[in-house]
Amino acid sequence: MLLLAITSLALAPAHGRVLDVEVTSRRDVMGGQLFGTTGAYEALRGRVHFAVAVANPHNARIVDLAQAANLKNGEVEFWADFFVLRPKDPARGNGALLLEVPNRGDVGITRIVDGGDALHEQDAGDGWLMRHGYAFASIGWQWDATGQGALKLQAPIARPASGRITGLLRGDVMLPRATEDLPLGHLMRGNIGGSEYPVAEPDDPRNTLSVRDSRDAPRTIIPRSQWEFEHDVGNKLLPSDRFIHLTGGFKPGKIYEYVYVVADPVIAGLGFAAVRDFASYAKHAPEGIVSVKRVYGEGISQNGRFLRNFLYDGFNADEEGRMALDGVLAHVAGAGRGSFNYRFAQPSRDAQPTSSVGFPTDLFPFTDEPETDPVTGVKAGLLDRASAEHVEPKIFFSNTSYEYWSRAASLIHTSPDATRDVEIGANVRIYHYTGLQHFTGAFPPAKGTGDLAGQQPESPLPIRYFWRSMIENLDAWVRAGTAPPASVYPRLDNGTLVPFARYAFPKIPGVATPHEASVAWHLDFGPDWQSGVLTLQPPTVGAAFPVLVPQVDADGNERGGVNLPEISVPLATYTGWNLRDPSIGAPTERVAFEGSFIPFAHTQAERVKSGDPRKSIAERYASHEDYSARVKSAVAELVRERFILEDDRNSLINIAEKDWEFAAGTSH
Repeated sequence: MLLLAITSLALAPAHGRVLDVEVTSRRDVMGGQLFGTTGAYEALRGRVHFAVAVANPHNARIVDLAQAANLKNGEVEFWADFFVLRPKDPARGNGALLLEVPNRGDVGITRIVDGGDALHEQDAGDGWLMRHGYAFASIGWQWDATGQGALKLQAPIARPASGRITGLLRGDVMLPRATEDLPLGHLMRGNIGGSEYPVAEPDDPRNTLSVRDSRDAPRTIIPRSQWEFEHDVGNKLLPSDRFIHLTGGFKPGKIYEYVYVVADPVIAGLGFAAVRDFASYAKHAPEGIVSVKRVYGEGISQNGRFLRNFLYDGFNADEEGRMALDGVLAHVAGAGRGSFNYRFAQPSRDAQPTSSVGFPTDLFPFTDEPETDPVTGVKAGLLDRASAEHVEPKIFFSNTSYEYWSRAASLIHTSPDATRDVEIGANVRIYHYTGLQHFTGAFPPAKGTGDLAGQQPESPLPIRYFWRSMIENLDAWVRAGTAPPASVYPRLDNGTLVPFARYAFPKIPGVATPHEASVAWHLDFGPDWQSGVLTLQPPTVGAAFPVLVPQVDADGNERGGVNLPEISVPLATYTGWNLRDPSIGAPTERVAFEGSFIPFAHTQAERVKSGDPRKSIAERYASHEDYSARVKSAVAELVRERFILEDDRNSLINIAEKDWEFAAGTSH
């Protein structure tokens, strides 16, 4: 084991700093393989030790910081796991660090962008990030991350001299199959995304369990005599403080919600400080494990929401007031923030059609520029604090079709009452990638499984090539002032963004459509919740913020976004929604994360026989050559507009050719 210690003397003298870095493993990437002109890379893993000063105003919004159990001399220490890829010769890098906020502790962006797994040395893919000279780091920020190898935050609990802090915690889930025992952790895609808190007082009368049919249906309280926090299953006693046993079992297709008493809150907001101070360290500690001139924060889904929350809470200024992140890539976050900086925060909780309902996720304000809530009269914007401290980064907010249906994405560019488009700031771009789902589905298209079992195959449209162009465009914007492509998203003023009632999806045989789209609500978690203390569980639900969806063309494909060739030169319909398969219950509700792939008929005769209103492939294209020519033209336009890099032109053309082979082979 190699141990490398970098003391605080390597940094400018300041409170709130990296104290030292433990490197627990160090290796050459792919045995010393050379990546373009950058050369060889090395990978490092270990822990970063931090300290923050309670009195520093840039830490004032960290909930319960002053009550940390390890508070000493006005400072609080904590540590985070890290993973770094860096050029062995830093002078040959491009001076930029892509700093990933890992999704539930998982290093993911290298798999998406490069198509490989540099973390586990299995494959570096095509090494795009390394060939272009980027350093890369992923830093643990989530205290409750689970899974082997997950990057975690080790933060202290809050325990003041007056005694132990207790409170109420809530969870919910809709299961795909019956079971008698339910873990308290956030279940997502069959796994526990967050370990959550154990039950502190099993017999407290405030512990409740309820059931309902959908998000908006009334709750039915299940009598306390029918459930308990422990159960002997096959002579194996499940942990009495982390499972619920229900007599008769939990049924699929129902939302079960539990509220229970917990104790000893982790100071979760230190995750924001970890990202902030590591970014500052990378720019101001020339002898650090990674030393760069520019840092770009990147986050997907949960971590895109983290970055929106990071900016809203004012963490882009370090303890000396210096800018931490020069650029931000917040992908598929919709209008969300999250449970990242509350007492008893549950970072893994999100907002899905049938779970994590009514959590502090899609909250006002939604837009980067200040807006006025028509119900409360409050005026605020996501970037108010960053603007006030002159640390506003360059920002890309990018979303897929799914976020407009299930993550209230329209609210980031409309007024809160959904009556008009609003202007976005000069340092912000918003991109809508039409036809994509929350994560890229498999090709050939296939239906999801488990709690993601949908009625239609998932959308297989790839995000990889958009990511590459976003990274390069952001770097050029920050480094050289080269403006990126203008924002592209559906709008009210041109009819590409509409209320759900005006959504004009074609009537395709055998395809059921949604009965609604997810909205955001005014929530009230009690008198102190704006200060980070949630005492009312579940919250009081007030008026809704209306949410709009992208309008579609005659094929059911969305308008008003950035189109891959599969949308410009279509062989199928790609939606931002997919309904639950009847086998998992609640078949009228939407599946989390998924879109749909609905292929065209091959010939006019086939579509007429089935009653499909969409033109067949044969009616659209005179030949394979005709299709290929149109694809090449569509890709050329994407390259011209800089939504796709020249280097990736042929990759998109080849993908479209595979689409044709699949459509021609399965349409008979």
